[in-house]
Amino acid sequence: MLIEPHSRHDFLLSAAEAEARDVFGTAAPSGVSAFATSPPDTSRAWVASSPSLDPSITTVVCIPCFRRPRHLRLTLESLASQRTGRRFAVVIVENDAVAQQSVPVAAEFLASGKFPGLCVVEPRQGNCHAINAAFETALAAFPMAAHFLMIDDDEIASPDWLELMLRAAEESRADVVGGPVLPKFDDEVKRGLQRHPAFRPAYDSSGPVPVIYGCGNCLIKRPVFARLGDPAFDLRFNFLGGGDTDFFVRCGRAGMKFHWAAEAVITETVPDSRTNPGWLALRGLRIGAINYHVQRKVAWTPWSRAKLLAKMLALLPLSLVLAIVLFLREHKALIALHPVIVAVGSALAAIGIEPQPYKASKIVS
Repeated sequence: MLIEPHSRHDFLLSAAEAEARDVFGTAAPSGVSAFATSPPDTSRAWVASSPSLDPSITTVVCIPCFRRPRHLRLTLESLASQRTGRRFAVVIVENDAVAQQSVPVAAEFLASGKFPGLCVVEPRQGNCHAINAAFETALAAFPMAAHFLMIDDDEIASPDWLELMLRAAEESRADVVGGPVLPKFDDEVKRGLQRHPAFRPAYDSSGPVPVIYGCGNCLIKRPVFARLGDPAFDLRFNFLGGGDTDFFVRCGRAGMKFHWAAEAVITETVPDSRTNPGWLALRGLRIGAINYHVQRKVAWTPWSRAKLLAKMLALLPLSLVLAIVLFLREHKALIALHPVIVAVGSALAAIGIEPQPYKASKIVS
């Protein structure tokens, strides 16, 4: 599962392989009801754990999972190979309550003693449900933990990732630390897409940054969760995605500090289904919809909502200028069209039309 947007340019455009058919949800006139609503609460099941759990552990790595057991194995192997003297635990969340393909892999690694931790099943399907389950379980199971990291189940941590993220958090004293997620393409031809905004990291160098946008490579300190409320990730973004962008923007509005650790690299396996023009277009539409909804949440008055709608519409001609600039620089139509598609996604979301790619029926592993 890929959590969005990767590039700050995507968000700034609006703030400053599912089929084309049956991929959009239609909202009610308010413009926000296409957000997923949460079904009734259902108990999470604790399905596997390591032989011993030490509640004094101060670092926990959270891994939401959905139908990628082969990739999860690579993720866990990369965590088991971390070059650090620090003790850490893992919390693995299976979000497919029916098939539970990730559970045997999680149970195998936990039983091996390579690291302590546990695996739970979150029966309520959706991106934000899975992430909330991971952090909430980690907070409860490890009451002494100060640092909570996240990696997705299709990502591989570099050998020094954990150590570099923790050092960055300690030295910067930032509330949130982010790091790059670099795409790994099997096809040499596809590697030209590394510069596409859908795959580029938000920042190039380490240091303080105004905000981060994705939780696929992040560290969050414990007090952040108390300040942001419960649930941390807004369930209205459950099927659209962007709950992480919304979460970090709320952190910024609350005055929290962000730091970027460019050396703490995670690589992401990019399947062929995520490099075709249809998927990239859907990704751009989704980013545009996320941008709109993050801003719509704080547009409380009719006047502010009208201004937001006007801004979304004004982005359409501006995006054409940006597309021309990108084409002259990159000489690739797929890259150049991205700002236009993002602007269209924002405008469509403003009238209640948006993709919902995190519904189980639309996820291609």
